[in-house]
Amino acid sequence: MSAAYDDRDGAIWMDGEMVNWRDAKVHILTHAMHYGSSVFEGERAYNGKIFKSKEHSERLLKSGEYMDIPIPYTIEEIEAAKTEVIAASGLQDAYVRAICWRGSGEDMGVASSRNPVKMAIAAWEWGAYYGDAKMQGAKLDIAKWKRPSPETIPCFAKAAGLYMICSMSKHAAEAKGCSDAMMLDYRGYVAEATGANIFFVKDGEVHTPDPDCFLNGITRQTVIDMLQERGIKVNVRHIDPDELSSFEQCWLTGTAAEVTPVGQIGDYTFEVGALVREIAESYEKLVRQ
Repeated sequence: MSAAYDDRDGAIWMDGEMVNWRDAKVHILTHAMHYGSSVFEGERAYNGKIFKSKEHSERLLKSGEYMDIPIPYTIEEIEAAKTEVIAASGLQDAYVRAICWRGSGEDMGVASSRNPVKMAIAAWEWGAYYGDAKMQGAKLDIAKWKRPSPETIPCFAKAAGLYMICSMSKHAAEAKGCSDAMMLDYRGYVAEATGANIFFVKDGEVHTPDPDCFLNGITRQTVIDMLQERGIKVNVRHIDPDELSSFEQCWLTGTAAEVTPVGQIGDYTFEVGALVREIAESYEKLVRQ
């Protein structure tokens, strides 16, 4: 069993300084801890290089804009910090977490505009997000919680608060022996898993939900490009849950998930077929170029 995340060797970048891993701490009255005022990125490094690093840094700044968290670093400064963290970690393959949050300051209510925005970047070794499911096909529950309407929250931000229902949904799924849960959106259409986008295959064509109320993942966009380069038609549309019985294959995409086949969602089963295996293998080659 790996060590707890607050008790490891190494260093974490915090506001321009490399800090001993065990000393990378914040005050108990940090605003983000009480009100969820933080945004973050999950990234993977392969052979010492972060895949699509700049796109992740750009999205981090955009998430900050959505959430009224003005991040005091440029893309170039964030990129340099991530390079420093990877070098300090000594890892060639690593998961990288960049996070920005409202710290402790004069405000300790709902408002936080007078509190400083802080930033940290850490990297650690992390294997397949779904373990053996990457070969055998993940088993998914169907969550009772739904992705919210864009009228209720900045749903295109990668913000901590947006993951509360994801955590609850994944806990419920794991209690049933599943790897994850598929979530519907506020209208009842198929949306995504708790931390990954979803794809389906039918009659040689690919279908994936329109990301009009959830994050349009960087890995999702990469995989769509890969499919289109192969001449495979990708239908980006609203998908009714009743359609699940008609799909032949299914997979998840995400920085952590990479490309993971799905074997079951609720009572619906899917083949871990040739297309998903091909895309997973091609993605693995692409990120290591």
